[in-house]
Amino acid sequence: MRKTLLGLTVALVATTAAAQSKTTLTVGVFPDIDSVVKAAIPAFTKKFPNVDVKVVSLAYADHHNALTTALSTGKGASDVVAIDFGYIASFAEGSGLTDLSKAPYNIGQYKKSFTAFTFPQSTTQDGRVVAMPIDIGPGSMFYRTDLLKKAGVKPADLNKSWEAYIENGKKVVAANPGTFLIPDASEVAQILIRTNLGAGEGIYFDKSNKVLVSPTNPRFVRALTLAKQVRDAKLDARAGAAFSPEWTTAFQKGNLATEFSGAWLVGHMKNWLAKDTAGKWNAQQLPGNTYAAWGGSFYAIPNQSQHKAEAWEFIKFMTTQKDQELLGFRTTGAFPALLAAQNDTMFNEGIPYLANQKARLLWRTAALRIKPLDVNRLDPIAETIMNEAIGNVLDGSKSVQVALTDAKALIERRVR
Repeated sequence: MRKTLLGLTVALVATTAAAQSKTTLTVGVFPDIDSVVKAAIPAFTKKFPNVDVKVVSLAYADHHNALTTALSTGKGASDVVAIDFGYIASFAEGSGLTDLSKAPYNIGQYKKSFTAFTFPQSTTQDGRVVAMPIDIGPGSMFYRTDLLKKAGVKPADLNKSWEAYIENGKKVVAANPGTFLIPDASEVAQILIRTNLGAGEGIYFDKSNKVLVSPTNPRFVRALTLAKQVRDAKLDARAGAAFSPEWTTAFQKGNLATEFSGAWLVGHMKNWLAKDTAGKWNAQQLPGNTYAAWGGSFYAIPNQSQHKAEAWEFIKFMTTQKDQELLGFRTTGAFPALLAAQNDTMFNEGIPYLANQKARLLWRTAALRIKPLDVNRLDPIAETIMNEAIGNVLDGSKSVQVALTDAKALIERRVR
């Protein structure tokens, strides 16, 4: 009996010691990346049994605001953090994230495995690489086949050029009273501002940090001019930014003829945004041979992480494994950044919500044609100022020339 008790005691001590030797890896994320991580945990812990993964999920804005504070104060960040494209430039140029280009990470060995435009987004001007791409949002024009058919407008009529989009959009709206061509005219300006740039050219700044916003820059002039044409023709619902209450309402009413967004929008449309119009939507490329990305996500390791080795294993597991990238695609519709995942047979499958259209092939083509852009830590400042300039043009309070002149001066003053 004593032997048995002694054996149980030894076994218990050994089990307790093993449990205590486990590493708890905290992963800071936001929806819907949290769903992908939770789905992947069983496979990860099977491969790394001595690592427990704790998911720390906050709402999108709360997550990034908390991370901003944690990186600036040097405490409070998770071991692994997810970062959205909209924040990667400012975080990349800071000093709070680990440089993954150096040993023992050597992230450069994976560069050719990912969609070309992703790595430049997390690469600093001095050559540091601070994050690994997770997913991307190749842009697409979603359109209502029934509304176009009633107007006698073919899908190709809408995407010959941006001018053709506006002119044929007028026919669609006229033939379908109560409908709008697009949620908000500002979308047209924002797309044109960030597309058709030279490889490596910044959106708002050149390589020497010179401000590109100008009343003499054709890219910005055309963007604001065409957006104003959309507003003046009363083609937009004036719904504001994506996921605003007004934008959501416009979708749920079923009176939008088109929308521009990333491939991931289909998941939202199918699940809650436009369930009643399933089968009435199709997708095609953006007008005028334009290719753009809507968002994208990255994983990074804060310098303050106490478990960097485990964090790096987790990041590699989630991003360089084809099965895990496809798991994310199936779970949330997040388009994989890993090229091997984009060649899976599921890309040949029709999408029921889009009337069984094989739209993933369309998005894959777009992903391969999106050009890398130089990111700048000052981009968020310039973007905020430009969004205000767009609003001033659309509401008629400023002309295109005045709005761009004022925006240029304000950006130059803010970034001194």
